[in-house]
Amino acid sequence: MSPSKLITTAALLGCLVDARAQSLPYPPPQNVLQLAATGTVEVQQDLLSLSLTATREGADPVAVQEQLKAALDAALTVARAAAQPRLLEVRTGQFGLAPRYTQDGKISSWQGTTELVLQGRDFPRITQTAARIETLTVARVGYDLSREERARVEREAQSAAIGQFKAKAADLARDFGFSGYSLREVAVNANDHGIAPRYGALSAAAAAPKAMPLPVEAGKTAVAVTVSGSVQLR
Repeated sequence: MSPSKLITTAALLGCLVDARAQSLPYPPPQNVLQLAATGTVEVQQDLLSLSLTATREGADPVAVQEQLKAALDAALTVARAAAQPRLLEVRTGQFGLAPRYTQDGKISSWQGTTELVLQGRDFPRITQTAARIETLTVARVGYDLSREERARVEREAQSAAIGQFKAKAADLARDFGFSGYSLREVAVNANDHGIAPRYGALSAAAAAPKAMPLPVEAGKTAVAVTVSGSVQLR
C-alpha cells in the first residue's frame, strides 16, 4: 500500500473514532443536589376597585341605549374631575344590550347594562367620588396590590428565598460531608397572577345609592417567590 493511501486510511479511522467518542453519552453527574426554598411576605392590599353599574329596560332598544349612554356620560363627568394618575383612575367597563322574550318566543323588551370602574390607591378619593355619582350604583368592590407595591414586595420575598436557598444548600452540603457547593442551575418563580382585582358582590341594600361614601377596608395578601435549582457538592 502506498504511503498516501496509508495516510488517508489513518485519517478516516481517526474521524470514525472521533465520531464514536462524540456519540457516547456524558457520564451522569455526581454529588448534585436538587433543592428549593420559598420566601413569603404578607402585605396590606393597597389597590381599591369599585364597579358602578346601571341597568335600563324598555321596548325601544335605541331609547334604552340612549338612557344608558346618558347615565354613563353623567358619571364620567364626575369621575374625570376627581381622577389623578395612580390615585384614582377611571375606565369604562361592559356596555351591553340584550332582548327579553315572552313565553312564545317574541321580544317583549330590551335590557341594557353599563359599567364604570374607579380604581386606585387613594381609598377616600375613590369612595367619595362614587358617592357623588347619582346615575350609577356600586355593584362590586375589589382589592389587590398595585404594580409598584407588588414589585417591591416581590423583591423582598425574592431576597428572602435566595437567602434560604443558600443557607439550605450550605447546611445540606455540610450534612453530607462536603465542605461547600457551587451553583449549577437556578430558577426564580413568583406567584404573580397579574393585578386583576378580586371582586366581591354587594348585597342589594349595600348597592343602593347612598349620600355617604361606602365604607371599605382592605385585607392582607401574601406574595411568595420560590427559588429552585441544583448545586454541585464539593
